[in-house]
Amino acid sequence: MSVAAIKYDAGVSRWEPNARGRLEQAAMDLYVERGFEQTTVAEIASRAGLTERTFFRYFSDKREVLFWGAASLQEILVNTITDAPGGTSPIAAVAAAIEVAGTLFQEGRERSRARQAVIEANPELKERELIKLAALAAAMAEALRGRGVRDPVASLAAEAGIAVLKISFDEWVAILGDDDLPQRMRAAFSELRAVTAG
Repeated sequence: MSVAAIKYDAGVSRWEPNARGRLEQAAMDLYVERGFEQTTVAEIASRAGLTERTFFRYFSDKREVLFWGAASLQEILVNTITDAPGGTSPIAAVAAAIEVAGTLFQEGRERSRARQAVIEANPELKERELIKLAALAAAMAEALRGRGVRDPVASLAAEAGIAVLKISFDEWVAILGDDDLPQRMRAAFSELRAVTAG
């Protein structure tokens, strides 16, 4: 019995450690340096030391580098609302969910800042971000309905939560220094309660 030797090109690895992370970092660097529209998938893959084929294993297109975590974020928001203790008010359940999201964002502030700058510079990406936020609001409202909250209360609480998320996040990425996003979100919810109570 003979054994055939299989040779691989030394420059091509069959397993790419942290390929998604490398592609994401390369894309963000290029988007910041050159602009989103001027950056190609080939350039992203090359900067990451990977192939275009590898890029498309992780992302459907270059926009997805900026939005791929939306499904996970939605799951976290929905699960937090669903798992809130019985008797929790709709706005308190939404506030808890938004704060959990804020904690996750806090860990990647520089990435969040770069991502926001790229999105703000491109009308198509801004529209995509608004669509993502609307989908998150709809999912949170549905989670509240699952807890027995009727409309319009479910929709109002979810939309208010997204407004707090967006305003707090925009302020947080604009400020230099060691600002705490969850704390900023808690303060925004307190201000919202004060406004509605007045």
